Amino acid sequence: MKLTEITRVSALTKEQFLKDYYQPQKPVVMERAITGWPAYAKWDLDYMAKVAGEKIVPLYDDRPVQHKDGFNEPHAKMKMADYLALLKREPTNYRIFLWNILKEVPQLQTDFEYPDFGLRFMKGLPMMFFGGKDAHTFMHHDIDLGNIFHFHFAGQKKVILFAQDQTKFLYKVPHSLITHEGIDFSNPDYGQWPALQRAHGHITHLNHGEVLYMPEGYWHYMKYLTPGFSMSLRSMPKRPVHLAKAIYNVAIMRHYDVLMRKLKGQAWIDQKNKKAIERTQKFLDSV
Repeated sequence: MKLTEITRVSALTKEQFLKDYYQPQKPVVMERAITGWPAYAKWDLDYMAKVAGEKIVPLYDDRPVQHKDGFNEPHAKMKMADYLALLKREPTNYRIFLWNILKEVPQLQTDFEYPDFGLRFMKGLPMMFFGGKDAHTFMHHDIDLGNIFHFHFAGQKKVILFAQDQTKFLYKVPHSLITHEGIDFSNPDYGQWPALQRAHGHITHLNHGEVLYMPEGYWHYMKYLTPGFSMSLRSMPKRPVHLAKAIYNVAIMRHYDVLMRKLKGQAWIDQKNKKAIERTQKFLDSV
């Protein structure tokens, strides 16, 4: 893979962000954009255990998708305090994914503010993500193809991004939001996944208090290098092609996939994974 380091800046004005990053749809890391937030000084694993320790949290790991699993259904549940103790004690594959902790722990809403970057944020959907050392996500893009601002806290996280125009090289699984689960994007086997060598993407390592802007529909893979957590704020896609894809994903694709899992079981999952390889190889052969 040809990965370019994402541009890093200290901070950005609204005008600079819109002109240099939003309009051309380029990712950027802002290193000191939230130093004025109470969260910058307060948010760490111990603080989260203190304010949310009794909450039961949904957990996900890196097991392959199974037909019996519901759409975004958790693989386990645990008290937040116990989960955070696990993160500090030892590596674990369990992650908290898409948890609206700000709805469950309202006092956290006073620790941050919605930045003015010239975009309208979906204020009902601030989501948080937690992970232990070496935990990672599959390469995926969000169902709504939104513009995402990813605020990282406590520790370090590795992030690899690809724009939508690189999908043809990524072994995308049909009727889903992920690439083939057999790919280790931290150390890909190009003998098995040769198309990846043609993919052009972006890479960065996020530290406490840094903000990553991911443009509309960007594929993203994230690996926790140390225990830590992040919060994402999002804005709806503005480009017609991305908005149309988002509507299709929500209104049609998701329901069709759920139906086919019920009708065909694991054979449907296996068929999709096979198609991901066949389609990408066919494109690779053509070029």
